[in-house]
Amino acid sequence: MVRTLVGWLCLMALVSPLAAEWKPVGSRLMTRWAKDVSPEKVLPEYPRPQFRRDAWQNLNGLWDYAITDRKTGAPERAPENLQPSIPEKWDGQILVPFAVESALSGVGKTVGPEQVLWYRRKFTVPETEPWKSQHIELHFGAVDWACRVFLNGKEVTWGQHTGGYDPFSMYLDMPTVDLKRDGENELVVRVSDPTDHSFQPRGKQVEKPNGIWYTSVTGIWQTVWIEPVPFSPIARLKITPDVDHKSVQVEVSAGLETKEPTKANVRVEVLDGDKSVAIAEGVTKNGSVLLDLVLAEPKLWSPDSPFLYNLKVTRLDSPDVVHSYVGLRKIEQFEDENGVRRLQLNNETLFQFGPLDQGWWPDGLYTAPTDAALKFDIEMTKRLGFNMARKHVKVEPDRWYYWCDKLGLMVWQDMPSGDQYIGPNDPDSTRSVASEANYRKEWQAIINSRYNHPSIVCWVPFNEGWGQFKTNEIIDWTRELDPTRLVDGPSGWADRGEGDMHDMHMYPGPGMFPVEESRASVLGEFGGLGLPVEGHTWLDKGNWGYRSFESKAALADAYDQLIFQMPALIGQGLSAAVYTQTTDVEIEVNGLLTYDRELKFDEARMRATNLKVYGPPPKINTLVPTSEETPQEWHYSTEKPADGWEGVAFDDSTWKTGPAGFGNLNPPGSHVRTTWNTPDIWARRMFEIKSVDEIQNLGLRMHYDEDTEVYLNGVKIAELHGFTISYGIVRAATVGRNHVFVQTGTYNEVVVLVSGVHVWGGYSVSWRQKDLRTPRLL
Repeated sequence: MVRTLVGWLCLMALVSPLAAEWKPVGSRLMTRWAKDVSPEKVLPEYPRPQFRRDAWQNLNGLWDYAITDRKTGAPERAPENLQPSIPEKWDGQILVPFAVESALSGVGKTVGPEQVLWYRRKFTVPETEPWKSQHIELHFGAVDWACRVFLNGKEVTWGQHTGGYDPFSMYLDMPTVDLKRDGENELVVRVSDPTDHSFQPRGKQVEKPNGIWYTSVTGIWQTVWIEPVPFSPIARLKITPDVDHKSVQVEVSAGLETKEPTKANVRVEVLDGDKSVAIAEGVTKNGSVLLDLVLAEPKLWSPDSPFLYNLKVTRLDSPDVVHSYVGLRKIEQFEDENGVRRLQLNNETLFQFGPLDQGWWPDGLYTAPTDAALKFDIEMTKRLGFNMARKHVKVEPDRWYYWCDKLGLMVWQDMPSGDQYIGPNDPDSTRSVASEANYRKEWQAIINSRYNHPSIVCWVPFNEGWGQFKTNEIIDWTRELDPTRLVDGPSGWADRGEGDMHDMHMYPGPGMFPVEESRASVLGEFGGLGLPVEGHTWLDKGNWGYRSFESKAALADAYDQLIFQMPALIGQGLSAAVYTQTTDVEIEVNGLLTYDRELKFDEARMRATNLKVYGPPPKINTLVPTSEETPQEWHYSTEKPADGWEGVAFDDSTWKTGPAGFGNLNPPGSHVRTTWNTPDIWARRMFEIKSVDEIQNLGLRMHYDEDTEVYLNGVKIAELHGFTISYGIVRAATVGRNHVFVQTGTYNEVVVLVSGVHVWGGYSVSWRQKDLRTPRLL
């Protein structure tokens, strides 16, 4: 970052007298990076790495704030047409860019739908070049939700914006704006945010947090800055890699001072470090020019090798120079040699595996306390063996995607949800004209603003039924906006048969939909294994998880069991999986890390477990069938049997017999054929193995509910808790060969003890074996 000396001294003079008045508010959880935050140092990094100019001034820091009554206009309306009165009195100082509800803002107050939030600060434009001879442009990374901007008491003509997740900018020195180049300027911002009282995209924000719904986020939550821009500037870059043709296409849009488009000369240079590897020049037509830069020996971008080329874009008829970068990569879904639809990166099959990343912080809510904190989540995701993250109903600051680009993490990007929700079996909702128009405006702005990041490989227009409407039309439109990436359709719940993936949500899972002719089968959410860690929770009591555990050891074992099932599903055609989730968020404790970013797992163990999913899918041999398709007969008792019931010699001739599964309910995914409505059941089944040669890596394919113990020839090989909603493979404990199979041709037995009411069962068990030629444990 480059600042002139005058600009820096002016900025410091404005901030320093107020610095002592700021401190984080409240007594809730804080991250280790909160101590690095101060009014003199608030996210000082240049916020837009893919469109970087050298001269700029950061406006983060202490601003005055006030919360007032909205006075006019319904919550769902855009900003009122009449200029409102700027407050005469202010409530105190707020640390920008932290939302007013956050601890790091120094305020910690909620702004209701009938109130508005005001900001005020002063700044001085440096009197040196290039500031004194160029436009002054004001940039906001994001403001949630509707804002209006005022300079020196007068509203900026282009200063109205709606949209909580996309960046916007405006010139401050146009004829209708009264910018002072030789003195102090007063900047005022007015923000209104109806949160969950209107249709606008809001993600998981609610006025009254509970369960999976979190604290509202109001106002400025990304960096604010000004920079000098030439009168004939470069306005926008659209960067599209083309792996098959070994080239990069760069569309350069030129900003012009005349109403009629005129020609602009531009040059784009691709650099490998400091070495120039491709140059192209062109003249704009109708405001833009598309340049194709061929790379003789291209280096591709991937999670294992996230190579980035530097870009230098120059407007030859103007002093404007913009710096950027590009990653050369290709993403698609295709049909493999077995006719199965899979996901491919750079023309090679790659299983995509990563956490559901919500991007919330206990101290900053939507805003990470520092750039190092923002980077940490991505680094940890990579260190744990993941190659992808699904950014869940939130859009991050540009620097988050920059770190994904640089460190090599693929991203599925959700559209933040809003408006009315539908159930899994409901038809699409009907939005109002205003709601649909707003959805399209914000989604298009999000796609355009994040288009150049190579890490983003998939757009997700809808999560489950949250705000879902005109599903297939929106999917097609998303693909029109960006035909270079995958489009999920939608993630979970109410599928309409379109999109590049058929996306299942299953907790705890895992599971998958059958493969289709035109879509890949993916697991958009699974897991949700919860553990509250004392001293690292948002609340002392009342924390929540999809499946809760009492120790890190139990949590690790359960996680290993989930991932153990994955390779078999990959062999059947599963192309991607998203584990819930990266971190705890407020009372939700499903994270791999706590809310304040302490790891709940042994890093080496988790990485070793996760890396097993990337090898060749295993070949599965069924030794004993389940009752999924053909009912299998079991001996069973609902009264506690005598000791030794699990032994080989036990006489079960007086027990009842019946086909599996056993249960009193018949929910989706179950196969109940024998009624069982008591707290406990004991079941035995005999089977014969003709040959035990080369049998190893055994698993149990089971469907169970509540506490379950499994024995083989009197030896316990599995102890399970919780429930499943379909059949899945359970890892059998390692036992000696003599315990597992006595000898060829003899009978063996599996004995199952199940405790708990409302168990729907499916307790026939089968052994499965991985082909020994695949050297990965299953």
